[in-house]
Amino acid sequence: MAAAESAGSDSLTKEVHCRRPKASKVWDYFKLPQNKKVVCTLCNASMAYHRSTTAMLAHLKRKHTDTMLEDGPPEKAKSPLSGFSFGGLSSQSLTVPTTSGQPAITTVADPKDAFGIVTTMSSTMKTNTPLFKFPAVQPKLESPQSDTEISSDITFEIPVASATALEAKDGLSNVSSTEAQRDKLFTFTAVRPILESQWRDVEWTEEKKASLMKTVSSYTASCGDCPARILLLGPVGSGKSSFISSVQSVFKGRVTNRAMVGSFSTGFTKKLQSFNICDQKSEDAAGLVLCDIMGLGDGEMTGLTLHDILSVIKGHVPEGHKFSPDQPVRSETQGYVKKPSLKHKIHCVAFVVDASKILTYPKGLCATFQNLREHISDLGVHQVALLTHIEQICPETAKDVSQVYKSRIIKDMMGKAGALLGMSTSYIVPVKNYSLELDLDVNTDVLLLSAVDHILQYADLYFQDNMPKFDV
Repeated sequence: MAAAESAGSDSLTKEVHCRRPKASKVWDYFKLPQNKKVVCTLCNASMAYHRSTTAMLAHLKRKHTDTMLEDGPPEKAKSPLSGFSFGGLSSQSLTVPTTSGQPAITTVADPKDAFGIVTTMSSTMKTNTPLFKFPAVQPKLESPQSDTEISSDITFEIPVASATALEAKDGLSNVSSTEAQRDKLFTFTAVRPILESQWRDVEWTEEKKASLMKTVSSYTASCGDCPARILLLGPVGSGKSSFISSVQSVFKGRVTNRAMVGSFSTGFTKKLQSFNICDQKSEDAAGLVLCDIMGLGDGEMTGLTLHDILSVIKGHVPEGHKFSPDQPVRSETQGYVKKPSLKHKIHCVAFVVDASKILTYPKGLCATFQNLREHISDLGVHQVALLTHIEQICPETAKDVSQVYKSRIIKDMMGKAGALLGMSTSYIVPVKNYSLELDLDVNTDVLLLSAVDHILQYADLYFQDNMPKFDV
């Protein structure tokens, strides 16, 4: 009978990962509790024991400091799972103390990714109380020593009396609990950067590309024979010229860079340039014109001035005019259009911002955008925005552009772009420009054409609002 009890006790000990009373170094200096009291082996002092080593540790620090310094601080019993990676989240430490007093269970996950998850959980141990369980994860050793497979379910058979659920901080979600007889289990699931469904419906097919190309190339303004002139406006290096070249590439059937693209800190484009967007096989006149212009700088002395921008939108600035901060556009400027008609004006402004720089743009840029938007709105011109370089902030989208509307990162960055520009995200569309590629990609083409179609919808609103006022 005694042997059976001993075997059962050994089995229970293994199940709870060596639940033993002498895991703390404190017990090296105290006799085991008898009659709810413990005795210090160094000075024979006795004290009450309430299933905690806190009082004993305080006694050693107060009365036997020298002894504690010689032996070093007590070591914590660590779980062999320390250093594992759960579901892609690198766990820096996973400590499971084995004392029978008042242990703390602490997990710290600090992956160097976009979500930055840090979570901590503690509990008080009692006997025959609920257990913690971390299910359905794929733990991996960061520095594997062998090819040994590890079970996908890690269950810590640690009784606890109460627990505080982890607070989700941008990276963890779906914290749930279930009752199963006497066991209460907590499930922790890592948030995936890719959603199960798109937050904007887009068809990524050749048929959709062909349909969008037909829509754009056959566009006709509601006022008649006047192409929609779209002004691209944004900081230096945001991708304005690259967007124009990318759209032209789609219609040419090959990657081309007709709009000069540079990488200078002050921008490559210095003058007003207009580019017709049309099907190369069609003999019809272009229904869309994309206008490239000098980029916005940190101040009016390093980029376009508000005066020059408004002059372009009003139609006063001639094609090819070279901008200079110290020489604003005036009526004396060569080629100045004194009485612009509808075909000289800008019918929609598309702001272009770099997704990889949204968080690092100068603080004053937000005020610049809002000031611009107020003046442009006063002219009755609608505005939209393009979020470029999305592949630089989302690895999944860099691999497959069709994942753009499933990306949590891009969706979040669009919200930040909206705050920067002072506009709703419904006006903003993400795009990926051609840069390193030599061949066209269907998904990239669909995304670019969808952006152009989005712009044309707002350009047509201008024609509807202003058609009776102009004589083409």
